[in-house]
Amino acid sequence: MKVVLFCGGYGLRMRSGASDDVPKPMAMVGPRPLIWHVMRYYAYFGHTEFILCLGYGAHHIKDFFLNYEETTSNDFVLRGGRTELLSTDIADWTITFAQTGIESPIGERLRRVRHHLDGDEMFLANYADVLTDAPLPEMIDRFAGRDAGASMMVVPPQSSFHCVELGEDGLVGGITAVSDMPLWENGGYFVLRQEIFDHIPENGDLVADGCAQLAKRGRLVAHQHRGFWKPTDTVKERAALDDAYARGTRPWAVWERDGAGVGA
Repeated sequence: MKVVLFCGGYGLRMRSGASDDVPKPMAMVGPRPLIWHVMRYYAYFGHTEFILCLGYGAHHIKDFFLNYEETTSNDFVLRGGRTELLSTDIADWTITFAQTGIESPIGERLRRVRHHLDGDEMFLANYADVLTDAPLPEMIDRFAGRDAGASMMVVPPQSSFHCVELGEDGLVGGITAVSDMPLWENGGYFVLRQEIFDHIPENGDLVADGCAQLAKRGRLVAHQHRGFWKPTDTVKERAALDDAYARGTRPWAVWERDGAGVGA
């Protein structure tokens, strides 16, 4: 299936200064940017047709792939001054680079690349800045067997804060960790049908408009995932992933499970 990646946002909380115009999906985790890790995840499961919804800092993403160095993450032999790769990352990937506007909401970005989907009834979508080890084939199969317009992966709340129950007299009746509450967050991994376009207005949002309307109609499925899932909304979160990569603790790298993963 085709994979639509939303990679045109500003990512203001990830920027280190006014001169830093790198979009969030290009923040580095190990030797590769976030977007590469996300794409490698999908490719591992056989989904190698990507549609990149570009916006802010698009030239950084284009330059990365136009000047892609396979030797960064693959073993190779240098013989007679020529490089012979022993494996490859993106040789079988098809990547469509589509400018979808600087200020466009996620839903509008999706609307603007609809023609690139070639009418495919089902397709995948992702924010391109969240890493997970979720079982993608299971997510797809469960949705394919349902009469629904969209599937959204949901995860337990990630906040370390506590919620406090207050009585009318100001006394605390109970304290509960947010992570222990019966709540779920949008995990950013979607399986969608063309029906989603019926519910996204011009300049609309994928979740607030499209998914919300499907939910009202009983046509939105949730895939609950309690495994590894990490966002990169802040510099601290990105640094934590980069540190984990350096230590060899990278559960999102499902492609390494069979020994065919990236180099350290």
